[in-house]
Amino acid sequence: MKTIQVELPEKLAAELEAYVKTGWFSSEAEVVRAALMEFVRRNRVGLLERFMRDDIEWALKHRGPAA
Repeated sequence: MKTIQVELPEKLAAELEAYVKTGWFSSEAEVVRAALMEFVRRNRVGLLERFMRDDIEWALKHRGPAA
C-alpha cells in the first residue's frame, strides 16, 4: 500500500476527526480512502473521456504532413 501525506484545512481536518470519534470510521486514513474511492467511482468515466479527448487533440495538433 502506498502512503501519502496531505495537508488539510482545519475545518476539514476537524470533520475527519469527528467521523472517527463518532465511530463512523476507525481512523482518519480510512475516511480519506473512502472519500477517494467514492470520488474515483463517481468520476471515472468522465475523466477517461476527458483524457481520451485530450490525447486525440494532442495527436491532431502534432501529426505529420498528410500523405
